[in-house]
Amino acid sequence: MSGLYVHVPFCLTRCGYCDFNAYTGLDHLRSRYVRALLREAELAGAAWPEPVETVFVGGGTPTTLAAEDLAALLVALRERYRVPPGAEVTVEANPDTVDVGKLVVLRESGATRLSMGAQSFDPTVLASLERVHGPDAVRRAMAAAREAGFEDVNLDLIYGAEGETLASWQRTLREAIALGPEHVSAYALTVEPGTPLGRAVALGLRRPPDPDLQADMFALACELLGEAGYRHYEVSNWARPGRECRHNLGYWRRRPYLGLGAGAHSFRGERRWWNVRPPEEYLRRVEAGELPIGGEERLGPEQAHLEEVLLRLRILEGVPASWAEPRAVEPLLDAGLLREQGASLVPTERGMLLLNELVLALAG
Repeated sequence: MSGLYVHVPFCLTRCGYCDFNAYTGLDHLRSRYVRALLREAELAGAAWPEPVETVFVGGGTPTTLAAEDLAALLVALRERYRVPPGAEVTVEANPDTVDVGKLVVLRESGATRLSMGAQSFDPTVLASLERVHGPDAVRRAMAAAREAGFEDVNLDLIYGAEGETLASWQRTLREAIALGPEHVSAYALTVEPGTPLGRAVALGLRRPPDPDLQADMFALACELLGEAGYRHYEVSNWARPGRECRHNLGYWRRRPYLGLGAGAHSFRGERRWWNVRPPEEYLRRVEAGELPIGGEERLGPEQAHLEEVLLRLRILEGVPASWAEPRAVEPLLDAGLLREQGASLVPTERGMLLLNELVLALAG
């Protein structure tokens, strides 16, 4: 089985913390871009015989596309790839870009799962993150998703923005839980150098996130989401039993995946490749009948092993104890960063905060 990722780079606004391949002001390219995606699907499909168990349309904000364009894309992907009837098909959404009508079209076109960027239920935090929606928009979008028939919805949250307190983060978590999503993703805000936020922090105009406060926020998320019945199955992800994101689990279990769209990445065996990032260049290449590949890399045995250790730890499956030297493991067990689970070593919730250190210790 494999996964299929489709990248839609258009956004309503460009948030200061975002380092994804996303753009504003390119609305005139939307329909042309969808046609290019369909053409790339044809070009790449001949060399991709694996069944596609999961489809993930991400971005950017895919729901900035017209409903009919999104519907045509979802239908065409099923026609061009071996997508079984029980496949998971996720579409990312901004709360301000969906209504019942658009979501009904998505459901009827084969979408089974919706992932919405809520980020926070605190207006001050949303303003700090430069999000254009308010808390009420998330509530309306969630109600619209249920009315449209979506039974599998994820809410994305971000913690640690400037001005956010532990109390306001607690309110956000409780608001999210009250809406009853099947899945919650909670990410610590990170400062990427090439973003507006990164430049502002470098110039001293904005304060970076407080790592100690973010650690407390992570612990609070673990506590409240666990009490509400969500299973912590990956460092930043919680789900009702059986509602884990199958597409993302494919990444973490190193299953092959094909990426379509500007800047999308693909993986098979030990080869990883990626498309050109600028949408205009992507369009030119595809419209000329070329695969828009921008580069590739092949992992050596040591790199592949390090990656496998990292990914196994991320999804709390752990690594075989036989992979690590006992003298490296004992201090981590004593410090409460690892626990023994049968013949495996699994990070504790405290250990998840120091995942890179655990990887280096266990892979060395």
